[in-house]
Amino acid sequence: MIRRLSAATRALAAASTLALAAATPATAQERPADLTTLPPVPTDFTPERLPWGDWDFTGTFPIEPVNNGHILFQRPEQYGDRFWVTDEEFTRRLEAARGADGNFTEATESGVGTAGTEGLEAWFRNTDWAKSTAMLVSPADGQLPALTPQARALFEAGRSGWVPGQGYNWVSDFDSWDRCVSRGFPASMYPFRYNNGIRIFQSPGVVTIVLEMLGTRVVKLYPSAAEARAAKWEEPVEAWMGNSRGWWEGKTLVIETTNIVSGDAATTDTSRRAAAPLNMATQFTGTLDVPAFNTVPMSSQAMTVERLTMTGPDTIIHELTYSDPEVYVAPWSTRVAWVRDEDYQFFEYACHEGNYMPRDYISASRAQQARVAAGEEEAVTAETDDRSRFARPFDWDPGVGPRPGPPPIAPQEDEDEDAEG
Repeated sequence: MIRRLSAATRALAAASTLALAAATPATAQERPADLTTLPPVPTDFTPERLPWGDWDFTGTFPIEPVNNGHILFQRPEQYGDRFWVTDEEFTRRLEAARGADGNFTEATESGVGTAGTEGLEAWFRNTDWAKSTAMLVSPADGQLPALTPQARALFEAGRSGWVPGQGYNWVSDFDSWDRCVSRGFPASMYPFRYNNGIRIFQSPGVVTIVLEMLGTRVVKLYPSAAEARAAKWEEPVEAWMGNSRGWWEGKTLVIETTNIVSGDAATTDTSRRAAAPLNMATQFTGTLDVPAFNTVPMSSQAMTVERLTMTGPDTIIHELTYSDPEVYVAPWSTRVAWVRDEDYQFFEYACHEGNYMPRDYISASRAQQARVAAGEEEAVTAETDDRSRFARPFDWDPGVGPRPGPPPIAPQEDEDEDAEG
């Protein structure tokens, strides 16, 4: 919807060198013999310590390969009840990655001619997590839990720049991401098509997680979980990335986040709008339900618990559990590998400056509505709006086989033959 980056910047971000071909394998955990089981994240690796005693997690860990490799958020139905792909399915992923790397060309200053990836096949070969069937690991079927009845009503009534059949009359018809405010949380922790850099800084008592696309998280550390939870902000104080407090459990960094901006997309009061917990900026398998259209509400009870564990010198396994009993009938959890790449370049996410998209969409939509009112054209419906494509998969996991083509066109009877008959 929004062209937030120049062509050159998008091209350079997409082609950022992974520099993994000669790297030590980014061990996360070996794929088990039983592909329907999910072993716990291993904790046998011991990171270095920082001068003040904390484990050293500093570095750059882009999740761009998850995007380029098309490992989806929800599990494609072809994988059934498996958390892991078979050797045959993994071979198809490798072949697709090899093809993407083979299409790589250097970017010109204008970005013209840039294509393909660099280092993607090596990432697949060196990252055990790359044999996962999806990011979502709970519920065990790899699908998001159902929405509660009240959340379902708000989801269906919600407004955003992605909903088929809806016009644009004011800024309240756009979500927070359209307006360059926030991708939302925890949506910001999952990959999109570009700007997937993650960088960790540490200082005594603080961990800062810088996200390349619209977000920086400052996590204050506490001696224990009880003290961290006692430091929770009082309502109604909220922030787009929430209030994150952390503590160490052995060699694992645990972060609890509450006080995320709550609200829905049904209201026209932008001060009461929330960002969807998952949205079009999250790679997913796609359905007519969630997380399409960026209109999933968020209540004040929403919270996450993250666990960051180093499983090797260059790998962090990021686990996240999201719960919001007013929106989802059950919590859901993800597991994603963050692999170090210190050569990855962050680019300024200059989104709001020059963001003329809302104004142009409003002007065009009002003109269209005037033509419909004058009988000069038919109104656009949800069925005829090309935005309906956003309910379908953004991406196709090559592990499940070739992407299906468009449905066949039904044969048409010859009008002349009909007339003669």
